[in-house]
Amino acid sequence: MRTTAVGVFKIATRGPGDVSGLMAMIGSGAIDPTSILAILGKTEGNGGVNDFTREYAVAALCTALAPKLGLSSEAVEQRIAFVMSGGTEGVLSPHITVFTRREAERPAGMSGKRLSIGMAHTRDFLPEELGRSAQITETATAVKAAMEDAGITDPTDVHFVQIKCPLLTSERVEAAKARGNKTATTSSYSSMAYSRGASALGVAVALGEIASDIRDEDVLRRDDLFSNVASTSSGIELMHNVVIVLGNSASSASTFEIGHAVMDDAIDAAAVMSALTSVGLGTTPQPGRELVNVFAKAEASPDGSVRGDRHTMLEDTDISSTRHARAAVGGLIAGLAGTGAVYVSGGAEHQGPAGGGPVAVIARLS
Repeated sequence: MRTTAVGVFKIATRGPGDVSGLMAMIGSGAIDPTSILAILGKTEGNGGVNDFTREYAVAALCTALAPKLGLSSEAVEQRIAFVMSGGTEGVLSPHITVFTRREAERPAGMSGKRLSIGMAHTRDFLPEELGRSAQITETATAVKAAMEDAGITDPTDVHFVQIKCPLLTSERVEAAKARGNKTATTSSYSSMAYSRGASALGVAVALGEIASDIRDEDVLRRDDLFSNVASTSSGIELMHNVVIVLGNSASSASTFEIGHAVMDDAIDAAAVMSALTSVGLGTTPQPGRELVNVFAKAEASPDGSVRGDRHTMLEDTDISSTRHARAAVGGLIAGLAGTGAVYVSGGAEHQGPAGGGPVAVIARLS
């Protein structure tokens, strides 16, 4: 069995185009650019269809890494998985998390499973396939491929599956119409939810969390169908799904561990503490363990209430409900984790129970 060591580096950014922190770590030798497998980031955009901070951040990173890798910027984007989540409302702080992987021997005396990472891509989708069974099926296949790439055989060892998925634009809707096909929706904003939801259901199918007999009409309508570890984010810059699986594996020589819990609602502090405790970082932290980052999903409860109290996030026409949710959940997690530099993504369709979402924590072991 191949043994690998995964590295995780959280780097603050001064803006979506700021690559200085990453370049400094590469210059010092702390990060080998050839070992970078994925970069997840939070950018200070609006998180909507027109949030170009995501594309700007990816372009800046690709341009900076290209000469280090001896590749074109386009080739860098094909080699490394980039997932930029727009929206740093409230106390959320813009940053990137860099994941590296290299071949390594497992040290003598190392026990237990350690952090492992795997990556896979789906094929490009047709616009009319977004939010439907084709996206679910292809995503499930890619998740299994990413698990194999990570050296993970047991689905219970998967603690977070991050997916970057496409959305619809007017041009893409018209292209489908020209072929005589209808898309799941004609709204670009609504298409983000359809794409996120179908991608999350693909994760659930791959991990055996739900059955595979899902119909197109179940997407965004069956709240009882969800994954406990999926985190999906829509973007205009691609037409396929990029799948990143994070879990623990006996084939990993990493000095990191990952664990997760599921928030039932936006104020579920107990679930956040459970996730922290799962990697030894609860109310009484284990010695020799350090928080690296927290990854979570957030959404405004679709029934208009949180534990019986009415909320107005869905009726606010000035601020999107996803921005409200990111700010609320981000504040909760930041208060418990002791830092605002956490990865909280909005739009949790089929990602945890309605109004809630998964929360994963990575810890570094000395």
